[in-house]
Amino acid sequence: MAGRLEGKVAVITGGVSGIGLGTVELFVAEGAKVVAADIQDEKGAMLEQRFPVTVRYAHCDVTLEDEIAAAAQLAKSEFGGLDILFNNAGISDAMRTIPEIDAERWAWIYNVLVRGPALGMKHAVPLMLERGGGSIVNTASIAGLQAGWGPIAYSSAKAAVIHMSKVAAAQLSPQRIRVNAICPGLIATSIFGASLGMPRQGADQLAALVATHADKVQPVPKAGMPEDIAQAALYLASDASAFVTGTHLVVDGGITVGSRHSWDQAAPSPFTEMFGDMFAAPADSAGS
Repeated sequence: MAGRLEGKVAVITGGVSGIGLGTVELFVAEGAKVVAADIQDEKGAMLEQRFPVTVRYAHCDVTLEDEIAAAAQLAKSEFGGLDILFNNAGISDAMRTIPEIDAERWAWIYNVLVRGPALGMKHAVPLMLERGGGSIVNTASIAGLQAGWGPIAYSSAKAAVIHMSKVAAAQLSPQRIRVNAICPGLIATSIFGASLGMPRQGADQLAALVATHADKVQPVPKAGMPEDIAQAALYLASDASAFVTGTHLVVDGGITVGSRHSWDQAAPSPFTEMFGDMFAAPADSAGS
């Protein structure tokens, strides 16, 4: 049975670790050829050794347009074209309040998270048009939907990604290029710790902690893993979503559905806490 991406060619930024790596592995299993674009050259070389026929590594800092363009062109020179772009490269920061804003670091966050995907789309579109269309998937975040899930620069950048995806979809869908975003929740990767200002080692340790305990803080009783996002990316990249564009897919185990009381009956209701017995159910309502 043919894979869902048989004959397709993809570029995945941030492709050698975390969500990106999980997506490379899944896309290859589903029949795609993949350019994994990243700045971790040693991991990139190891990935090529694992998949010598189906994966090529491109050193790509997404703040540098020429390196983004080169990654896109590598897809054409090595595999004949480009059908899928997964703008996944990400970083975070420790700026959590307005008074902590550092203009230079703010600009860097936006360069990676917003300008990078925009330039990725710029250089992918001509190659996709040569193939008669394609699919672009941008990694956003639940931090772009609600306050409280990330630092201010990261969160506002991810909100921009969601809206940029919608505007790009309006422009490109008539040319058979679909554009969508994914909003991950608490996923066990190092970026979660990085958003708290942790060094790499501490962030990796926190990722393991998230994997162990995340099932207790959301309605779905399992930790969010890179493969959960990879499966969402596969759906949006494949023909299964041929009628889906300009939207964002929330993959968060239900953590944003409402307050804890909405899914955990043992948790106190905010109304009960505020008004006491007024909102408590009667002990015995028989015959009423």
